[in-house]
Amino acid sequence: MTDLLGLAPEAARAALGEWLTARGEPAYRLRQILPRLWQRPVGSWEDATELPAPLRAALAGAFPLIRLTQATRQVSSDGTEKFLWTLADGEAIESVLIPEGKRRTLCISSQAGCALGCVFCATGRMGFRRNLSVAEIAGQVRELVLAAGTPKPTNVVFMGMGEPLLNWEAVDTTLTILNHPEAFGIGARHITVSTVGILPNLAKLARRPEQFRVALSLHAPTAAARRELMPIEKKYKLPDVMEALKQFRRRVTLEYVLIGGKNDSLEAADQLAKLAQPLGALVNLLPLHPGGAPDLVPTGRAQMIAFERRLKTRGVEAVLRRSRGLDISAACGQLRVEVLSRRKVGAQEHAGVD
Repeated sequence: MTDLLGLAPEAARAALGEWLTARGEPAYRLRQILPRLWQRPVGSWEDATELPAPLRAALAGAFPLIRLTQATRQVSSDGTEKFLWTLADGEAIESVLIPEGKRRTLCISSQAGCALGCVFCATGRMGFRRNLSVAEIAGQVRELVLAAGTPKPTNVVFMGMGEPLLNWEAVDTTLTILNHPEAFGIGARHITVSTVGILPNLAKLARRPEQFRVALSLHAPTAAARRELMPIEKKYKLPDVMEALKQFRRRVTLEYVLIGGKNDSLEAADQLAKLAQPLGALVNLLPLHPGGAPDLVPTGRAQMIAFERRLKTRGVEAVLRRSRGLDISAACGQLRVEVLSRRKVGAQEHAGVD
């Protein structure tokens, strides 16, 4: 059996074509079947009713379609939707759909859990479980396209659970699937990979010819301050990461979660400006989501505005984002932690465990 949803479109086309030829099927069958993977996806081959029943049955045997099971869906009053997906082995991952005007941005996961241990992130607190397959990463988009009456996301960001560049081979193929005209056909400039700065694979991303966007999870303006928040700083040093970002021909974004008393002083803004200026980078200022790190304090609104203004006076383009999904478990990893904790407690209660 071959997992077509784990292949780039050209490889899927080749595998399907070879199989159809061996069966003696007419050439036009390939043109019927290929769009059913991503462009007009089906949940099972049985749903591809334009194909004869024997062919559908044969496809199901040779090329089973990997599905994600929706375990939980939460909808915020601001329109943000949070999905918890259960995978075949029982692991769980999250996606978040953020509507804004005509834009529908889907934040997807690339790993179950995360090994990096950033102190402000709920995913980092759960530890690393495993890498996701191509079909599991791209499947987060596919499931939304499959949902009745749901338009395809206009933008995709790798800002969910996990570090994308620590699962580079799967993410590399997924980027092709997201962008390829025979797959989801999302423009490269509407696809963003967020990374803490895994240098070897950051260079591989930079060498891709498409205009995929990159966002650096920065969160501190100096190596010493970053080390307190992000243990990865011990391995990949901030000066080296900033130098590596110069490889990108497209504009870089610096992601910066404002944390009260940690990285939100005006002095920190000045230091951040010095990092952003040589790159001409956009700085995304993000309020700390209270569900991600209950022992940290969000920066007050007045200080966030002052921080943003300070960057702008230094000639840096900065945008202060608003928290989305505050009335649901929208912090990265939060929903998975809460649901699995409830299941554990329920199981203990059922077993009579104190």
